[in-house]
Amino acid sequence: MYQNIEQQKNYWHKEVSNFDSIYSHRKSGFKNFLDKKLRWDMYERFDYTMRKSEPIEGKNILDVGCGTGRFVFEFVRRKAKKVVGIDIAPGMIETCKKIAEEKMINDKCEFYISDPFEFNTEMKFDVCIGIGLFDYIIEPLPVIKRMKELTTGKIILSFPKKGTLRAFIRKIRLNARNCDVYFFSPEDIKGYLKEAGIEKYNFDQFGQLYCITAHL
Repeated sequence: MYQNIEQQKNYWHKEVSNFDSIYSHRKSGFKNFLDKKLRWDMYERFDYTMRKSEPIEGKNILDVGCGTGRFVFEFVRRKAKKVVGIDIAPGMIETCKKIAEEKMINDKCEFYISDPFEFNTEMKFDVCIGIGLFDYIIEPLPVIKRMKELTTGKIILSFPKKGTLRAFIRKIRLNARNCDVYFFSPEDIKGYLKEAGIEKYNFDQFGQLYCITAHL
């Protein structure tokens, strides 16, 4: 699944603060301005995920690669019944639990240090999301299949676009920091969906991101 799971785990454990700054707006005003101009597709991806997850109220939702839980907390705010977030990086899960405690919503969400294969549950989810997840996974197909096993309704996924200048720069930057990153074409993604037995889906593009909503 991950080319080097320990490498990814260590990288994201150390990158918690930088990762969360995109959503928490803790950066300087100028850096926030640049984010909104250059990473507008990431903000659109967030809105897309919420739109495609509707109706959210009363649903059980799983976030694979939940990071610092920003999607989880928005689902809770929108009255999901139960939201579960899993991530391989201990620092991400520690941050999630801290924020949930501060918001006093521990009864509405749960967080686990786990990849989707280690995640042992008998629960089935109405919605499962993998947003910003496949950027760091060399073999997406097994993960998509596992998400399908855990889900009864919708799977919402995002993939970074292959062959762009931003992809080239990002690959150099992350590889220099010992983090592997991967990019995809529409043909790649549609091939994974076909092999996973997913026939009905919406395929959308925002800037340099592909977003998919699969209907099970």
